[in-house]
Amino acid sequence: MKDTFKHQGLRNRLIAVLESKGVTDHAVLSAIKQIPRHLYMDASFEEYAYKDVAFPIVANQTISQPYTVGFQSQLLEIKPGDKVLEIGTGSGYQTSVLVSLGAHVYTIERQQELFKKTERLLPLMGYKPKYMSFGDGYKGLPQFAPFDKIIVTCGAPFIPKPLLAQLKVGGRMVIPVGNTEQMMTLITRKSPKEFDKQVIEACAFVPMLTDKKLKDW
Repeated sequence: MKDTFKHQGLRNRLIAVLESKGVTDHAVLSAIKQIPRHLYMDASFEEYAYKDVAFPIVANQTISQPYTVGFQSQLLEIKPGDKVLEIGTGSGYQTSVLVSLGAHVYTIERQQELFKKTERLLPLMGYKPKYMSFGDGYKGLPQFAPFDKIIVTCGAPFIPKPLLAQLKVGGRMVIPVGNTEQMMTLITRKSPKEFDKQVIEACAFVPMLTDKKLKDW
């Protein structure tokens, strides 16, 4: 697991790209600059690690585009000590960014093959979440709620009510909403019964597996 001066130089170039696209949060950029993204990918595809693109990983999933990771993290406005629920652990790269920002991360992955791989990888990388679960992201983790922030890293056809219920008053949730076309959406909980919804921009994510029994918001 090597992180060379070449890799570090490529990350510096990536940071410049992210800044040009509007990721300006210094803490987020610092986290991305420090994390060796190539180690979250198959070694044979290392040349793609610091290009600003999503890339396939196991279980027909993807490691998110660096811009998307930076942009979602920036929208969350993470503060050290924030309790964060992540839906879709995936490769663990976004998880590592959140941990690096000082968040206490509770993360869920639905794909068992990916869950097992990432569960082994994250401690080796030194970015261990508070709790990692194999389960249904639509249900969240009510036993650990409420959360200061919630991030969904897969495309949801609707905003699940259980996730809204687990968001603390004053908390923020970032979620891509839609089927074939998705819109990055920021939810802010104003009061126990009041939520503000802001549609930010178009995006593209792998789909979130749907529990047909759940209703949308």
